[in-house]
Amino acid sequence: MSEFSVGNGAWVLVGDGRRALFFQNHGDAELLDLRVVETRIDDNPPTHEQGTDRPGRSFTSFSPGRSAVQNVDWHELEEERFARAMADRINQAAESGELNAIAIVAPPKALGEIRKELSVKAQSKVVGELAKDLTRHPLKDIEKALTRG
Repeated sequence: MSEFSVGNGAWVLVGDGRRALFFQNHGDAELLDLRVVETRIDDNPPTHEQGTDRPGRSFTSFSPGRSAVQNVDWHELEEERFARAMADRINQAAESGELNAIAIVAPPKALGEIRKELSVKAQSKVVGELAKDLTRHPLKDIEKALTRG
């Protein structure tokens, strides 16, 4: 049960670092009728499948020693890029007038990435946020989580 209201015509983004489901509410705030507007799925394999090199080593300028350089987490970088792409889609819809309100449902990390990339206009359209991963849940569970109660 959410602490905010998703009115008629409002959009709902249910996303994580790999999936984004954009819905529009065709019902009212008490009886949601979410219908798919857009779906995005990112192909983001684990880091060990994306990078083949071992971490690098660097020389220090003041001694003959060397130290390891931390390996890049390609999977995490791609999840951050995908969250920015979701925010860009919301920004574009807000600027064009395609959406008048949006609720965002995402795990805390993805939610933070999306939030920091939203334009001022898009931020004004956000009616609520729910820090949960519901991307693999059935539609009735998503609607129940968003129903004000």
